[in-house]
Amino acid sequence: MSTPTHSSAPCPCGGGALASCCGPYIAGDALPPTAEALMRSRYTAYTQRDEAYLRATWHPSTRPQDAILDPDEQLRWLGLEIKSALRLRQRKAELPDHPDSDTVEFVARYKVGGRAHRLHELSRFQREPDPDLGGQPRWFYLDGTFPK
Repeated sequence: MSTPTHSSAPCPCGGGALASCCGPYIAGDALPPTAEALMRSRYTAYTQRDEAYLRATWHPSTRPQDAILDPDEQLRWLGLEIKSALRLRQRKAELPDHPDSDTVEFVARYKVGGRAHRLHELSRFQREPDPDLGGQPRWFYLDGTFPK
């Protein structure tokens, strides 16, 4: 399956045109400025089956050794909803400020074999220098939990 590259193709994350949303991050032309932007670009990378981007943005301490994507899995992503905006900001107001760590809550919908599913995750992110980028700080996905 080819990925649309023209400037008006919609971004799978729902944030506008791919060329001005997640496209530059996945192409390596820019770094996501926030944990939410990274989470959105990772969702888009999943829809495009971009293993290299998923690996590059997964923190080395928690990155799986095995393949992230199953080439035989017939999975189709349907949409993304960010749930964290207000609720997490309220929760963070009670915690000390840690500008280099953040949490994003989201629901991603997908189908496998014609059956619909929901992935509801509370993802943790860390910003730190990336040795592969000469020490430039970037956001990494650490891990996630699944709220009930």
